[in-house]
Amino acid sequence: KDDRSRFWGLYKRVAEEHDDEFLERYNSDMDIVLVFSGLFSAVSTTFIVAMESNLSPDPNDTTHALLTQLVQIGLGNFTAAGSTPVAPASTWSPSTANIRIQSIAYASLSFSLLAAFGAVLGKQW
Repeated sequence: KDDRSRFWGLYKRVAEEHDDEFLERYNSDMDIVLVFSGLFSAVSTTFIVAMESNLSPDPNDTTHALLTQLVQIGLGNFTAAGSTPVAPASTWSPSTANIRIQSIAYASLSFSLLAAFGAVLGKQW
């Protein structure tokens, strides 16, 4: 019975050393994932904000169209004033390339935040 006690005592000590090394290594790996995903999320968000203006019409175009219509009315040219569209934004739509790029940027941001969330859960576990 004494040999078994020594065996399990030795096993416990070796297992604790192995577990401590394992936890320390993966804890530091999760710290690296948190830092990387935080930086990547910040950069990705910056690009998303910069590209956001490509998804909406230019308000200057609407102002220009309305001013052109007012000038035509002021000059008495009612036929030309009625032929220009009142709101050019109603005919505007973003290009498919812009939509695809924005979709990829939002997907990368989502996955980065998901990785950070997983690392936080792993660290708290």
